Amino acid sequence: MSESSLPTSESSTGKKSGIFIVIEGIDGTGKSTQARRLGEWFVSQGREVVLSREPTDGPWGTKLRESAATGRLAPEDELEYFLNDRRQHVDETISPALAAGKVVILDRYYFSTMAYQGARGFDPAEIRRLNEEFAPLPDLLLILDLDVDTAHQRIGHRGDSANEFEKKESLERCREIFLSLKDEPFARVVDSNGSLDEVAGRIRQIVGQVWQVQLA
Repeated sequence: MSESSLPTSESSTGKKSGIFIVIEGIDGTGKSTQARRLGEWFVSQGREVVLSREPTDGPWGTKLRESAATGRLAPEDELEYFLNDRRQHVDETISPALAAGKVVILDRYYFSTMAYQGARGFDPAEIRRLNEEFAPLPDLLLILDLDVDTAHQRIGHRGDSANEFEKKESLERCREIFLSLKDEPFARVVDSNGSLDEVAGRIRQIVGQVWQVQLA
């Protein structure tokens, strides 16, 4: 694929515009692997890529990651930590990279907060409102979809045990919230059944189709 056929756009000065892609889905759908593969593909096409994740490795994100293993925070505290972590992520990583014309690929974003905190009883729409006061919309949201039983099997096969974030009942509700976003104009649902290569191929096809439409 030539540089000119990349799923990107250019400003009036000829500088490439940044591309913001978010990969979401319940645990076990292969988000991290597919984010990395998509990043490698963009690099092979000559683009500079920033591959990141949420929660981040910053102070707020570290506390959240620790809580996944040691016991979840109170719901209000957990939501506050996610918002603080994301503000820092947007300010220090996402916005500067997009302004520099880079491809930003995130493994989880505020849609996960909608899903996982929504499963704890918060209103997903209110969580979305709070986040979109400062967090930019992605150009493309890829929702990797997999039934919860299969997701749990994958978690077990990789040697992990389901933590408090990954209990079956909670994941069922999380999946519902993720799929409620399927009709958003920037969202696409990706069947994550099949091999890693098959899923990666589906993602690349969507990426190409989306920007061909936008550039038409």
